[in-house]
Amino acid sequence: MNDHQDGLDPRHRRPPGVDDITVEALGSLSKALETVERARGHLYSFHQLTGGADLELDRAVRMLREAGHPEWADKIEAEILGRNVLPGYWTFQIVEAYNDTYYRPFQELERSAVAELVQGRDHLYEAEMKEARRTPGHPDHTACPPPMET
Repeated sequence: MNDHQDGLDPRHRRPPGVDDITVEALGSLSKALETVERARGHLYSFHQLTGGADLELDRAVRMLREAGHPEWADKIEAEILGRNVLPGYWTFQIVEAYNDTYYRPFQELERSAVAELVQGRDHLYEAEMKEARRTPGHPDHTACPPPMET
């Protein structure tokens, strides 16, 4: 069997002296950050969907004018088109505030914890779980991907 198929690669071996609870805690920290990544994606969806709706209002306003309803076109322009979604905020500002206030500090803290506590080795918890669950020798249970061909 090839080396790439047996055992954890060095990037996913826990450093000497690192205990189970530390590996598990960092796994939970990483899982929390992954959830924040998903939340951030939903925030970008909110931003893009709201922006798309605002741009679609241009079409509605134009069509209402063409249909002879200028009072409704004016009302939409004055009341909704370009309106803040929260007091003082368009969606891009919400995204920026989230990134600056929560996302980046969380991301930096997670990176610092992994760097200090396990020498920067990512996904130790998952790698150890994979190693415990795989069937050695089975071609679809290899420990590591095959080497990249050059």
